[in-house]
Amino acid sequence: MTEPIQAAREALALDAADPLAEFRSRFRLPSGPDGRPAIYLCGNSLGPLPIDAEACIRELLDHWATLAVRGHHAGPEPWMTYHEQFAGPLARLVGAAPDEVVAMNTLTVNLHLMLVSFYRPTSDRHRIVIERSAFPSDRYAIVSQLAFHGHTAPGSLIEIAPRVGEELLRTEDIVAVIEREGSSLALVLLPAVQYLTGQVHDVAAITRAALRHDVRVGWDLAHAIGNVPLALHDSGADFAVWCNYKYLCGGPGAVGGVFVHQRHADARQLPRFAGWWGHDAATRFAMGPDFLPMHGADGWQLSNPPVLALAPLAAALRLFDAAGLARLRTKSLALTGRARELLERRCAGQVTVVTPRADAEHGAQLSLRLKDGAARGRRIFAALTAAGVIGDWREPDVIRLAPAPLYNSFAEVDLAIGRLAQELGTA
Repeated sequence: MTEPIQAAREALALDAADPLAEFRSRFRLPSGPDGRPAIYLCGNSLGPLPIDAEACIRELLDHWATLAVRGHHAGPEPWMTYHEQFAGPLARLVGAAPDEVVAMNTLTVNLHLMLVSFYRPTSDRHRIVIERSAFPSDRYAIVSQLAFHGHTAPGSLIEIAPRVGEELLRTEDIVAVIEREGSSLALVLLPAVQYLTGQVHDVAAITRAALRHDVRVGWDLAHAIGNVPLALHDSGADFAVWCNYKYLCGGPGAVGGVFVHQRHADARQLPRFAGWWGHDAATRFAMGPDFLPMHGADGWQLSNPPVLALAPLAAALRLFDAAGLARLRTKSLALTGRARELLERRCAGQVTVVTPRADAEHGAQLSLRLKDGAARGRRIFAALTAAGVIGDWREPDVIRLAPAPLYNSFAEVDLAIGRLAQELGTA
């Protein structure tokens, strides 16, 4: 029996034993060139459509049509309290209490709102730590906030990079920067999962180091939520922000999320940009002139939630709750572990996996760099896409493939790596 046939049989056996296999049927997946579902390995960029999302949206449209303004208070899911259903599921995914999270706005808007409260520079402490390869929107936000406060990059910006000759940041190097520069730091902002490499950072260790020096700590969870286990409350992080359209399948441009630690729940001394939906719910409609923030993360809201935009996320979060993060993580590690094994067997000498190997240091995403450089990488990536294997390309030379446990199968991983091997000429 040839190796590819044996591998295919192994994959089919793994799928037959998969306790999460039925969740695949609850998504609409894009079609490939032959009309059958594509091998969709791009949930790290945009998750596919949960089938129940359509019914959730239709139901809200029907309520709008039949109830109009009364829909704020009537119907099975009144719009006034519609957003409250997201606190529990999101809290479970990020390791927080329900009053520490809120679904609102989008990631970068939320980051700016958090910086209003948690970046409070002084003449002695005004520097911010980020990574040199930070997602551009995070860097743009940070640099613009520095300018707003009269500071500049690089003077007030510390950008941490991997050691010479290495691809990944080391936790000890991040901690060393915080220890060395602590007296001048106002904020540390890092991603829990790095978007380009897929590296998982040690949230707890880095947060502890910052808090020892009385430095505020924020986390970008865009590539972490719904992907890897998180324990934000226990870590002690001041805040976190994320989008809900990647692994969480909330739809393109979905409403984002915020975590604010409970120790700030009633911190009236923290400045914030106020809006009426962050005002105390019991007296909101008294329409008084003075802002009284709600307890917890809800107090950072500005406007009433866009219920139509939230509906797909409601459907998706029900699937996450039904599957359970522990089971999802177990399957995710099995999928990526098999993908890495197949890459090493079928594409030997042609592909470097940039993403760390250790289970605690990666999520669903594997970042690949092909031998002979970016031009070849782009050609191979285009050929994979044309063949119905949908990943994504990130400059300068990385192909990202992310088998997501809610809807991807072991057989798809086998087929995707087999197709890559064919394009590389190693099959």
